[in-house]
Parts: sequence; structure tokens; C-alpha cells
Amino acid sequence: MLSKTSLQVVKALVELSKLPKGRSEGAVSIARKIKAPQNYLGKILQSLAYEGLVVSQKGFNGGFRLAKDSAAITLFDVVDLIDDISGWKNCFLGKKQCSSGTACAVHKHWGKIRDSYIDFLKKTTLKNLRRDS
Repeated sequence: MLSKTSLQVVKALVELSKLPKGRSEGAVSIARKIKAPQNYLGKILQSLAYEGLVVSQKGFNGGFRLAKDSAAITLFDVVDLIDDISGWKNCFLGKKQCSSGTACAVHKHWGKIRDSYIDFLKKTTLKNLRRDS
């Protein structure tokens, strides 16, 4: 259910969550570990630095590190930046008017699935995804 970009970013952030506190890792090294395109991942990580999820440090021992503890960063925090999940309030079938009164054929079912998926993303942290935690 995640886009390819979101999946790569989540994998990259999980790698960053394994670093000792205060340490950084370069985009090239992370890209190799998760088998992602280096330039693309570097640009995405820069955009996450702009959004405040990671810290970017130039120079010797530079690279990226998480801006806060991995237990405080949820999948929703990450995936919503890439895939705009908060915008999933629209009709699944594309109707302009879709609500309880003018519901499409899947309105009730989609709402439950969407809400459950968003709840899962909000409750799952990067720390939860680490194999060593």
C-alpha cells in the first residue's frame, strides 16, 4: 500500500534509526544498504531535512541523522509527506459528492479500511520497524 518512494524513505529512516546518537550517515551509504538510487534518495532526504524529520550535516562526518528519537516518528509522519495520505478523504470511486447521504457503492467499506490504515500508520513508529528493537 506504500508507494515505492515511501517504502524507500521508510527503509532509509529505519537505517538512520540504527545509528548511535549524534552520528550521521551519507545518502550514498544508505542507498547501498537499501538498494535505492543514490541521487534520488539524497534529494528525498534533503526534502525530509527541510520538513524537520532528519538533520542534514555537511562536511567531514556529515550526512543525515534523525531529527528526533525513532519512537517519536510514526509511519504517518513519513508517508503523509510523500503520498499525502491526509488527502484520502475523497470518494474512492471519484464521485464529487460522497457522504453518508449521497454515498457511493463502497463508501462505508472504504471509510473503515482508510481509517484503519491511517490508524496503523499513526501507531507504528520507526522504532517498531527495527529488527533489533
